[in-house]
Amino acid sequence: MKSTRILLAEDDSNLGILLKNYLSAKEYETSLYVNGILALKAFNEEHYDLCILDIMMPEMDGLTLANKVRKMNPSIPVIFLTAKSQKEDILEGFRSGADDYITKPFSMEELLYRIQAILKRTTGTITHRKEDQYVIGRYTFDPLKQLLRIGGQQIKLTTKESELLELLCRHANEVLERNFALKSIWIDDNYFNARSMDVYITRLRKYLKKDPSVKVLNVHGKGYKLIS
Repeated sequence: MKSTRILLAEDDSNLGILLKNYLSAKEYETSLYVNGILALKAFNEEHYDLCILDIMMPEMDGLTLANKVRKMNPSIPVIFLTAKSQKEDILEGFRSGADDYITKPFSMEELLYRIQAILKRTTGTITHRKEDQYVIGRYTFDPLKQLLRIGGQQIKLTTKESELLELLCRHANEVLERNFALKSIWIDDNYFNARSMDVYITRLRKYLKKDPSVKVLNVHGKGYKLIS
């Protein structure tokens, strides 16, 4: 079985080596880089299944690195390591394409749990059968390929965008309860994950705006409804 490859970007050499050794012991093939430029070069040259990025790094910070990585591979899962606890910084991380964040100091077991939860979502371990495609107004959506198409154009969705859009499609013209969506995709319905989901809903609305008949409505106090 092919091992999972993790790109780890952390400028604190002591923490970086500790994380690398721990993840390697858990059978994750982990490559450590001490700044964003070296990490970006490695990502451009090698295949990775997941990125763990420190936000505050020399040469190139983790937010910039995440944006560049996501341009090359929109579906790569990203976890941010941050010493910052301000809400604005964490939300900026989600806007930069983060799947999760973890605030220093943290336990190795917590990081491992978050990695396992993300990989479970992104490697196709899903309890329900996926449809071949959904028709949303003039759009077609392929959840397996994570592609949204209209006319001759197509948009490659991130894993979370695709999972959220599929949940909306499965509950089309019904209310998708907010807590159900959070626990299905983000595992935890805490404040930061809820704000992250709002960011992804905004993205989906932007993608779907070419067909005025398609709307993602807010249902106050309950969740969202996809109208098509």
